[in-house]
Amino acid sequence: MNKRVHIIVFGLVQGVAFRHHTRKTAQQLGVSGWVRNLADGSVEGCFEGEATAVDAAVDWCKNGPDSARVDRLELKEEPFSGEFEGFRIIF
Repeated sequence: MNKRVHIIVFGLVQGVAFRHHTRKTAQQLGVSGWVRNLADGSVEGCFEGEATAVDAAVDWCKNGPDSARVDRLELKEEPFSGEFEGFRIIF
C-alpha cells in the first residue's frame, strides 16, 4: 500500500545536515519526495512510497542525525500522488 505524508520538524534541525541525512535515509528506504529548510528554523518534507518505508523515514526524522535535537514533529497524511521521481533537497 502506498502512502504520502507531509512533515514539519522543529528543534535544532538546521545547520546540522538534517536535510542531507534525510535524503540519504529516504533514498536507502526507496522513498521519494523532498525536504527543505523553512525561514523559522524548522525543516519541512514530503515523503511518498510504500507505507512501511514512509513510516520508517518519518520515524528517523523524529530523532534525526546525532547533531540534531528534534523537539516536535507535525505530520499530515495526504493522498498519494506518485508525482515524485527520487528524493531531493529543495534550496
